[in-house]
Amino acid sequence: MTDADIKVLFFDVFGTVVDWRSGIVRQLEAFGRDKGIEADWAEFADAWRALYHPAMRAVRKGERGWANLDELHRETLVEVLPRFGIDGPSAAEIDRLVRAWHRLDPWPDSVPGLTRLKRRFVLSTLSNGTVALLVNMARHAGLPWDAPLCSETARAYKPDPRAYLANVELLQVAPAEAMLVAAHNYDLRAAQRLGFKTAFVARPSEYGPGQTRDLAPEGEWDIVAGSMEELADRLGC
Repeated sequence: MTDADIKVLFFDVFGTVVDWRSGIVRQLEAFGRDKGIEADWAEFADAWRALYHPAMRAVRKGERGWANLDELHRETLVEVLPRFGIDGPSAAEIDRLVRAWHRLDPWPDSVPGLTRLKRRFVLSTLSNGTVALLVNMARHAGLPWDAPLCSETARAYKPDPRAYLANVELLQVAPAEAMLVAAHNYDLRAAQRLGFKTAFVARPSEYGPGQTRDLAPEGEWDIVAGSMEELADRLGC
């Protein structure tokens, strides 16, 4: 692989570029203070996130019609609230909690690294989020994307091959001219099977202090890096 082979860098977003867990916990804590509710908000965030893949899987398997991630986050939030003894949030409060996923902060190395990478490559998201979520998050966090591509633009959730191939087609490049950057081995594995180049960026605290998954690369990825800035170094940016 040479840098000249790559035209577009696609990025997983939740966990790879932004610290979703800390951001969701912080916004849940603010909700609790406003409502006078006490709960283990870190446990709540983990329980909410635990329903993320099952909800998308139901769409991928055709067990339900298409629903974007905001809709799935709303449904799973409504499912989790009673487990923590929380009853009766208004529609506006539920909507604000769902949109917490639009207001996540980047890891400290993300913006500097992405800014360097953008000097040489087109930068696109390849996320399970929505277009609106990715645009709002980019404005909130200062993420310098060229294109906010996602499950919504492909009408498919990762690791469905359509989630990768439809978005590559939108940017008019071949999979071999694209690199997926992700902190999740399953995501890289799916992209590699389709001909993408791959870069693993370790995020060992994505799931908090007890994280057990994705602590190390589990495949023959083209690049393994500890940060976006290290990735920029490796790609000559």
